[in-house]
Amino acid sequence: MEFNGTFELEGTTTEDVWLALSDPALVQSALPGCEFLVRVDDDDVDFDALHEAHADDERELTGDPDVIESRAFEEGGRYAALVQVSVGPVNPSFETVVTIDHREFPEMEASGEGSSGDSSFEMTSGMTLSETDDGVAVDWETEADVFGRIAQMGQRVVNPVANQVVKRFFSSIQGELRDLQLADPDESTPKRSLTDRLLGRSAGDKE
Repeated sequence: MEFNGTFELEGTTTEDVWLALSDPALVQSALPGCEFLVRVDDDDVDFDALHEAHADDERELTGDPDVIESRAFEEGGRYAALVQVSVGPVNPSFETVVTIDHREFPEMEASGEGSSGDSSFEMTSGMTLSETDDGVAVDWETEADVFGRIAQMGQRVVNPVANQVVKRFFSSIQGELRDLQLADPDESTPKRSLTDRLLGRSAGDKE
């Protein structure tokens, strides 16, 4: 199955959207049905242990540059998530492991797999940010192989669900961007310092 689209975020910049999408805590908060999203190092992920450890884990959503930098997604990093998705009459919770394959502003690519009882999937996805007159356009695409009960429902059922999840996710991201000032609480440190650090630029580099 292939899914793609463009979501527009108004009144923001590509840098601010990139910063938001760099923060696993904010992504977890914005992703519908996501119970936890954490980095893992082991090849065999113990989801029961992760569920017990992180079920009540509420990481602070913040614009503090040191906090975001300390937990930002990393290229090559593996991340485990438990995500519940409503598809037709079923509400499976997928145990998912995703690898960040490429992460360089303004593009990100990831691949992963997930399973839940009698359904599973494998996927690759990517997104690119670009500026528009009103804000930022996020072009996204996903290729997925779906197996089991959900696959039997067909793309006419699955596609609208995927589009709705993406729409709710980016709407939440936009809401969080309105609520958070992505800047150091110390006003003497400009927001640009955080942007530069997460984009891998030095203070002397020109944009």
